[in-house]
Amino acid sequence: MIMSCFWSVCALLSASCAVLFHRGSETGAALIDGAAGAVTVAISIAGPLSLWSGLAKLMERLGITAILSRFLAPMLERLFPASRADPKLAGDLSANVCANLLGLGNAATPMGIRAVERLQNPQNPQIATDEMCRLVVMNTASIQLIPTTVSAVRAAAGCASPFDILPCVWVSSVLSVTAGLAAAYMLRRFWHNA
Repeated sequence: MIMSCFWSVCALLSASCAVLFHRGSETGAALIDGAAGAVTVAISIAGPLSLWSGLAKLMERLGITAILSRFLAPMLERLFPASRADPKLAGDLSANVCANLLGLGNAATPMGIRAVERLQNPQNPQIATDEMCRLVVMNTASIQLIPTTVSAVRAAAGCASPFDILPCVWVSSVLSVTAGLAAAYMLRRFWHNA
């Protein structure tokens, strides 16, 4: 709701400025070029996203995600203590983390939603639990080993080596997740003490 209002105000301001400064024809041309460019990028990244989503599904069927789940279990149990008693939650969390590691934010979303539903407090479903907040932080600033979506967009834009950003992605994603989780823990302590 808030974002739709924000974008509506932005569109109205842009249209008003175009009329005010007599730039209507340039604005119209830019709108058409932007829409065509968006369709081109969407079609060009559909292939790589399908490939990596298919590989993620194949990993799940071959049991690789189960192996990764066991590998990730100690870390996830510390971040999400509820996953110790709920194997379905542990599976959804590990699948979500694996999809994010591959840079498949779209594929990670359904597992993240299922995990949030399992983390919800049945007595007070309107308030987010601490574990739900940590999951949102981890999904927003996810650690990515292979930034699939960003690389696909770079390739669609004509980049000769779309994966040359890997070291920067690794460092920035680890730092952002660390900072986000630290902030979540600090705010949790502040909130509970208030």
